Amino acid sequence: MEKLIEFFKVHHGYSRMKDMRNADIHPRDITKAMDMNIIEKINPGLYKLIDYSWDEHLSFLDVAIAKKNAVICLISALEYHGLSTINPSVISIAVPHNTDKFSMKYPPVKVYYFQNTFYDLGIEKKITKTGTFKIYNAEKTICDMFRYRNKLGEDLALEGLKNYLRRKGADIAKLREYAIKCQVKTVMLPYLKAMVVK
Repeated sequence: MEKLIEFFKVHHGYSRMKDMRNADIHPRDITKAMDMNIIEKINPGLYKLIDYSWDEHLSFLDVAIAKKNAVICLISALEYHGLSTINPSVISIAVPHNTDKFSMKYPPVKVYYFQNTFYDLGIEKKITKTGTFKIYNAEKTICDMFRYRNKLGEDLALEGLKNYLRRKGADIAKLREYAIKCQVKTVMLPYLKAMVVK
């Protein structure tokens, strides 16, 4: 068991089944480690060490490890950027529209299939002590909320916009640029103008 635990620690708390087999860790030991709550399965063939020095965005890292092209988006990104008080129980992720349909056992995710023109815009890489995940920047997130306002609620989009404008260093020019690129200029700019005037 010590060999298995050390293997996970060397690999930042995660491992795939094939990598464990390549390291001569027997499947029986993997099953035993799961029964003892030492490791847990987060996706088919992907495991993580339970007792590890994780950071606060562990679930985002789980997603990033399981699906390389996943980008944290919409309500999850809104909460990450401190633009909403909602703490979503499901992680919203964007993938390119031609990605095969998939799901995750853990953490629970809501998958959005973005056209490439929307998917590629505004991706930031966040480096944590235990790994890296991708997330849309604050400006792109607000524009995405307006794009999905009919599904997710216009009130959330407005809350995000209002909170963004209150923060120090809000970049209105950048926000307008993203509004144009995300094709929400007509919908969003009247609200932006009204809030800035106030």
